[in-house]
Amino acid sequence: MCKNLGYYAKVIFFHKYWINICFFEEVLNTSNLLINWYQKNKRELPWRNTSDPYKIWLSEIILQQTRVQQGLPYFERFTHHYPTVNDLASANEQDILLLWQGLGYYSRARNMYQTAKIIVDKYHGNFPSNYSEIIALKGIGEYTAAAIASFAFGLAYPVLDGNVYRVISRLFGIEKPIDTSQGKKEVIEALNLVFNQDNPGIFNQAIMEFGATHCTPKKPKCSTCIFNNKCEAYRINKVECIPFKKGKTKVLKINHTYLCLIFKKNTFIQQRTEGIWKNLYQFPLIEKYISPNEISKFLDNFLENTSNFEILDKYESKHILSHRKIDAIFYTIYLDTQPIFSKNNIFEIPLTEMSTKYPVSILTQNYLKNITHDQ
Repeated sequence: MCKNLGYYAKVIFFHKYWINICFFEEVLNTSNLLINWYQKNKRELPWRNTSDPYKIWLSEIILQQTRVQQGLPYFERFTHHYPTVNDLASANEQDILLLWQGLGYYSRARNMYQTAKIIVDKYHGNFPSNYSEIIALKGIGEYTAAAIASFAFGLAYPVLDGNVYRVISRLFGIEKPIDTSQGKKEVIEALNLVFNQDNPGIFNQAIMEFGATHCTPKKPKCSTCIFNNKCEAYRINKVECIPFKKGKTKVLKINHTYLCLIFKKNTFIQQRTEGIWKNLYQFPLIEKYISPNEISKFLDNFLENTSNFEILDKYESKHILSHRKIDAIFYTIYLDTQPIFSKNNIFEIPLTEMSTKYPVSILTQNYLKNITHDQ
């Protein structure tokens, strides 16, 4: 009788010259089980019903570090406004950022725009169809390149994302930290063993879907799992702690103070030139916490003329990223004199246009949604 996959994984990893026909039967069975499960249980998603590399690429960029439920309306929005890569390449970056607003990680949108231009200029609007050219495009790493190559062109490149790491690590009982070179190497070796070369696109979709909906990080559905008689982590009762990571990303804490200055019905904004929110718009920013009593001093740094002011409101917001936590305060300040700014990158707009014509960060977006202005 064949042993479980965890046993054979250890044999392959540490005694690579030993091969057993029973193992290959087990591997083939594993791949087929996974694909059969997917055909019966997959979610109906629009990017799964096409082989158009443009739409597949759009979906993969949108879904990076984003849940499907959150990303789906953005995919529909982008494919409606920009149905082809030529449409996206000829768009205005500000319009793209505005459409992306609320999704976060805006570098994805900027890279997507630049890549669309490259595809149009270099490849005449035809998405490159080989892996080496796909991965050379801006904003596309190993995972995204493998997804596009397999889904759109049927090329045999296995995907490796968080879902795949989890499924493979548990199935083969890999206890080495997946954020180390040795741990990643073992996962890749194990994945290559079960990867279906004949149906790479379906296999990749299947293993990601299985990890996203069945072999989940918390409370996986082990009792009804198609692999519960094969899964090494289940056998040794370590499902909850596999995969394992050696270290946690250090989170940087940042304080921001924004000054929403209002004169009559207008406000004043500036465009960021660097950082995670590059090219987005914001109210004048002080990159630290300031109290209401300190506002007068900082207004003097922004303004060339003096003005009486009144603090109408104070709004606090937080935004947590994978590597930083931003605590922000927004002061709504009414000025009684037309301000003259010492910095020429600050300009005046109607307050009502801030949320409709200018792409802003999620912090500013939340402020605009929640604040009430007594004008």
